Amino acid sequence: MSRRGWVLFALMAFLWGIPYLMIKVAVDGVSVPVLVFARTVVGAAILVPLALHGGRVRELRPYWRPLLAFAVIEIFVPWWLLGEAERHITSSLTGLLIAAAPIVGVVVARPTGAGERLGTLRWIGLGVGLAGVAVLAGPGLTGGDPWAIIEVLVVAVCYGTAPQIAARKLADVPALPMTAVCLGFAALVYATPAALTWPTALPSASVLAALAGLALFCTALAFIVFFALIREVGTSRALVFTYVCPAVAVTAGVLLLAEPLTPSIIVSFVLILAGSVLATAAQRTRREQAAPVPT
Repeated sequence: MSRRGWVLFALMAFLWGIPYLMIKVAVDGVSVPVLVFARTVVGAAILVPLALHGGRVRELRPYWRPLLAFAVIEIFVPWWLLGEAERHITSSLTGLLIAAAPIVGVVVARPTGAGERLGTLRWIGLGVGLAGVAVLAGPGLTGGDPWAIIEVLVVAVCYGTAPQIAARKLADVPALPMTAVCLGFAALVYATPAALTWPTALPSASVLAALAGLALFCTALAFIVFFALIREVGTSRALVFTYVCPAVAVTAGVLLLAEPLTPSIIVSFVLILAGSVLATAAQRTRREQAAPVPT
């Protein structure tokens, strides 16, 4: 991978690993609808003009049904649930549970025939990853805040399902207009709930900074960098950065919010990461296995 590719890779790992910290800070000062509205409206305000400048928005019309499904599963539902969940659990726990999304993607793709055949290695990966989720979520489900844990696991299911829709139904749709339209539509949907729950007093500086960071960096800039990374290294290699995001989330929570770093978090992180890598490993054909390794 080129130096530019590595820079974009590291930037994406940060931009999509840090949102859980910012969400945790923001929900202490504003309602969840206000949080989601602020994130989507600013992101749309930046990306929609870029999409219109490219002149490809009209290409989206025939795809409005899968586009709506993608928006609901990728933005509408998970961004709400993340805000609700982080009122009760730590940002590092949230980031680690979301790390199960690649495993969910493998499971979701299997019944539809969209996924590859699951070999022994990938079955092992699924088992290891699910064991990591159990280590992490078990204490919360038995004695902590089970509803918040369930909300984050639903988000992981959403994040594992939405790419299947994008790959099967939206493969020919330009990414920038698709993202801009989804964010714009989400902003319209959340405008009324946000207005009804708008804070009566100006939130603290830390809350405002978190909202600005989520909207400007973790949404608008992140999608722009993501598209650049895909162009630089390809889709499959670009998505590898998702394995680094949980480490960023945990590190940020521990260092900046003084969240606990327990043995169960460390064990679950290793298990989920290893399981995700194994479960999403590309299958090699017999011809590829017999081919000589380039030198």
